[in-house]
Amino acid sequence: MTTHEYLNQIEAVIKYGRYRNNWHSLSHHKTPSWYYRDKFGVFIHWGIYSVPAYGNEWYARAMYDKNCREFEHHIKTYGPQDKFGYKDFIPMFTAEKYDAEEWASLFKKAGARFVMPVCEHHDGFAMYETEFNRWNAKAMGPCRDVAGELKAACEKEGLTFCASTHRAEHYFFMNMGRTFDSDVNDDNYRDFYGPAYYSPEFDSGTLHITTADTYSTGASREWLEDWLVRTCELIDRYQPSILYFDWWIHNHSFKPYLKKLCAYYYNRAEEWGKEVTINYKHEAFPPTVAIFDVERGALTHISPVPWQTDTAIGKRSWGYIKDNEFKSARQIITDLIDIVSKNGMLLLNIGPKADGTITDEETAVLLETGEWLRKNGEGIYQ
Repeated sequence: MTTHEYLNQIEAVIKYGRYRNNWHSLSHHKTPSWYYRDKFGVFIHWGIYSVPAYGNEWYARAMYDKNCREFEHHIKTYGPQDKFGYKDFIPMFTAEKYDAEEWASLFKKAGARFVMPVCEHHDGFAMYETEFNRWNAKAMGPCRDVAGELKAACEKEGLTFCASTHRAEHYFFMNMGRTFDSDVNDDNYRDFYGPAYYSPEFDSGTLHITTADTYSTGASREWLEDWLVRTCELIDRYQPSILYFDWWIHNHSFKPYLKKLCAYYYNRAEEWGKEVTINYKHEAFPPTVAIFDVERGALTHISPVPWQTDTAIGKRSWGYIKDNEFKSARQIITDLIDIVSKNGMLLLNIGPKADGTITDEETAVLLETGEWLRKNGEGIYQ
């Protein structure tokens, strides 16, 4: 299906479905009962950035940024960025020990009830099979439908499969590669590195300031339509019970497309007979339409509407790095108790190694948390 055909399909689903692409209509959507009941899920940051395993999961950006230590590390370890770019890690990402059934079994033992892989991070590499991105794990690297295997394994264990996409930020994510001689400027790889849109507000010194600015420079119409189609394809292929977004979708340029995306997703879910919802940050959605998420934080009070915290066992990176530090199971358990007591849910992240194995430290925390939940889960699950 072409992008144009998919856009027509999106319009048709909205036209004939219960939910329209406006906040009034979407605000009538209910939070899934299973989500209220289950409370605890596992988040997974796993991708190409697990190969260099240095700095954090933003290696794809930092390796092109002269102000970051990853820049010099990359040159010393792999060579200059015009000779060895981020794309060149893909053949090294083989996932030879990835066993989705082992993962799902571990998550079950941990007491998790839902599982949320990052199906595409800011780096633009899809961890799922897709018609709209040739840079995907089914076509190269592992040459496996990573997300599809995990979905099947989770459903076998009775776990609810969810999906996260950080595609929106890819519009500018690699843009520091525009500032010097790197492979980001090679048109042969433009479809991987994206527009890599560069302007002063998206450079290394101001990015984290402008991320919360709703009215900063927006994305192009071409990019927004492409984002909408790719996200709807992810919905249709994998039917996730939660769709999680990172931060940049709160930008003003996304607003009309968020309404369409939300209406499409909620209407599709009705066709499937599934209860679904969306996780968002900042003010991307009204709190009556989707579930707001607090990254590595919590609320100080009981919220009248359901909410979520996403946090990681790893302290220094969401993805695998060789020198990460880890939280204890005690800290995770106390966070879980606090969050649930305030009408919230906990999404706990792990960062597997490039070969597909989960670190010993994270495994131990998951198992200890699961042991506590076996004794005390009645006070958590509702």
